[in-house]
Amino acid sequence: MASRRGNAKTGDQSDKYSILLPTYNERENLPLIVWLLVKYFGESGYNYEIIVIDDGSPDGTLQIAEQLQKIYGADKILLRPREKKLGLGTAYIHGIKHASGNFVIIMDADLSHHPKFIPQFIEKQKEGGYDVVSGTRYRGDGGVYGWDLRRKLISRGANFITQVLLRPGASDLTGSFRLYKKEVLEKLIAQCVSKGYVFQMEMIVRARQLGFTIGEVPISFVDRVYGESKLGGNEIVSFLKGLLTLFATT
Repeated sequence: MASRRGNAKTGDQSDKYSILLPTYNERENLPLIVWLLVKYFGESGYNYEIIVIDDGSPDGTLQIAEQLQKIYGADKILLRPREKKLGLGTAYIHGIKHASGNFVIIMDADLSHHPKFIPQFIEKQKEGGYDVVSGTRYRGDGGVYGWDLRRKLISRGANFITQVLLRPGASDLTGSFRLYKKEVLEKLIAQCVSKGYVFQMEMIVRARQLGFTIGEVPISFVDRVYGESKLGGNEIVSFLKGLLTLFATT
């Protein structure tokens, strides 16, 4: 694995990375994910900001975020809450409006995505000049941990079907751990019509359609430690409907 300290400590401060963290009932996970982000960005020397987009969590996630802002500073922790749960895609649209970085990182706040991979994303982007760098569970030493057989079969099956129907040019279409050039993300968002989990899939399909370059970094996906998974029957049905829509329109 390439060293993240070698070139980052010299500090290319012309680049800034805005991390978007949509949250809903993540009061147990948020302090740890923020601490890990601060740790790895601090070690690598890259300039960053963390934007927390809370959708009216009834468990007090926003209050925890306010405490974290006091600890790490308002320049590093930005709070951009919304009154109610409005969906993942619109959370990114809301967050990017407040992002001051020229690169945007999207990831889950539930510790499924470990911030230790972010320096590898950045190095990959710099090496190839990629418009998008996507974490993949299905190449190299990437993988999934903590899922039961049913969940693994659903994920593998969904990924296989999307590969056959859409040929996206990326190995992990349903993942949600990515780095984008900000102007590229803005263009993709303007093209996307999906909501929820299908939004992530459409982003990669539209990127291919618009001729943007995509790099990949193998990641380990670990099932959430605290809280409940938000993947249910409704999400699966929405995914299938979204897949058919993309197949018909791309």
